[in-house]
Amino acid sequence: MQLITKTGSENAANAVIRLNPLDDVLIARQPVPQGLVLEAEGLVALNPIPSGHKIATRDIEPGQPLRRYGQIIGFASQPIRAGEHVHVHNLVMGDFARDYAFGVDARGVGTQTSDTFMGIVRPDGRVATRNYIGILTSVNCSATVAKAIADHFRRDINPQALIDYPNVDGVVALTHSFGCAVDPGGEALAMLRRTLGGYAVHPNFASVLMIGLGCETNQIADLLAAQGLEKGEFLRAFTIQGTGGTSKTIASGIEQVKSLLAQANLVQRQPVSASHLIIGLQCGGSDGYSGITANPALGNAVDRLVAAGGTAILSETPEIYGAEHLLTRRAVSREVGEKLIRRIHWWEDYCQRMNAELNNNPSAGNKAGGLTTILEKSLGAVAKAGSSDLVDVYEYAETVRAHGLVFMDTPGYDPISATGQVAGGANLIAFTTGRGSAYGCAPSPSIKLATNSRLWETQEEDMDVNCGGIADGSMTIEERGEYIYRMMLRIASGERSKSEQHGYGQNEFVPWQIGAIT
Repeated sequence: MQLITKTGSENAANAVIRLNPLDDVLIARQPVPQGLVLEAEGLVALNPIPSGHKIATRDIEPGQPLRRYGQIIGFASQPIRAGEHVHVHNLVMGDFARDYAFGVDARGVGTQTSDTFMGIVRPDGRVATRNYIGILTSVNCSATVAKAIADHFRRDINPQALIDYPNVDGVVALTHSFGCAVDPGGEALAMLRRTLGGYAVHPNFASVLMIGLGCETNQIADLLAAQGLEKGEFLRAFTIQGTGGTSKTIASGIEQVKSLLAQANLVQRQPVSASHLIIGLQCGGSDGYSGITANPALGNAVDRLVAAGGTAILSETPEIYGAEHLLTRRAVSREVGEKLIRRIHWWEDYCQRMNAELNNNPSAGNKAGGLTTILEKSLGAVAKAGSSDLVDVYEYAETVRAHGLVFMDTPGYDPISATGQVAGGANLIAFTTGRGSAYGCAPSPSIKLATNSRLWETQEEDMDVNCGGIADGSMTIEERGEYIYRMMLRIASGERSKSEQHGYGQNEFVPWQIGAIT
């Protein structure tokens, strides 16, 4: 992405940004008052333009396409005059041909680096960034029991429980609302089992308890068999009905966790290759600056991680819709590119069956921040992927085995999307936000990147990185990308992110439920 700053008179200095010479819109750096003269663009603002919103650079007739980032973001629904505010009142979705050009921009493996972080190496060679004991549930019916067991070990309400185990990051209960009244042979239950199986073997868990009710459709034995797992010392499973009731199950669970703590506390961090990092990429509460600041800065960090042999998972399929051709051009093979297009077609069919539109994805907050269509949002979201080749495409919660930039099919809703990424192996989450999303993730730490300085100033207690300086020219994408990458290594080495300090993570576990509940 080329960032070109255009200024006018002294009063209009730094008022707007042109992102690409082909664009039909400028982006307001700050609120632009009506009548402001933008001499360098030969424009006068015909309306007040909120910060992060778009202003037309030329007269546009109804039905004509408008471009941002040099790409189509929608079509004029009515005549638009040069200098006019461009948003939902005059810009709409429309279909247009995309040239997938599979692999034409794939560039192969570039210069490799040998960066390291202080990781936790499990006995089987898996590498962790955190050291939790996890409590998973097969069904919603066992959620209360699981939470009660984890609460006993909360450092904020029972500090003595873990005082002798400083190397244990905590005991977390990850519960959900499903597991019964579903087709026992259907896709929905298979996806839930894949998700729970991924968490059960996640390296950030030293050990796991799996708790059920006993009579649910999602029988623990069947779940484990479907995922090729077996019960053992560090993967224990039991049910409320089999144990004899709620209080007995809670007491048993507490005692089992106590018996696991000493072994979990033995871990020691050691230098390991950054190739063991798997970063889940997320953006939530996006605004008009997301695709200008935090997303491309994160993309720069992703390119650095890939150069070190690491892996980045781009997801949120509805939020790359309309920009998928930028990824297929970077696919390492036609097969990989076509896998991505098949997921796009699945979503088109899914939305048609559900009587929904993919353009419904931009939220009220997105629109208030200046984003108008899903095409515009997607073009900014894809910037998180940097410029590395796309090496593979995965379905939701599938185990990610490739190194490099990969794509995982998920919804755009952040907790569901990140849950799938962690199930696939992500041991760190990088999350950009322009509106101030409150999110954390257990067992994988989440780094929050603010797209604008106003958010940083008002919600700094939740943000780890401010990328707002990219918009005002006080920092570059490359400088912030290097900073984000080094923070990834520090957080992976044990430094606590803001969301971890606030205790986020347990309630944000949300498996994707796509099936009918009967």
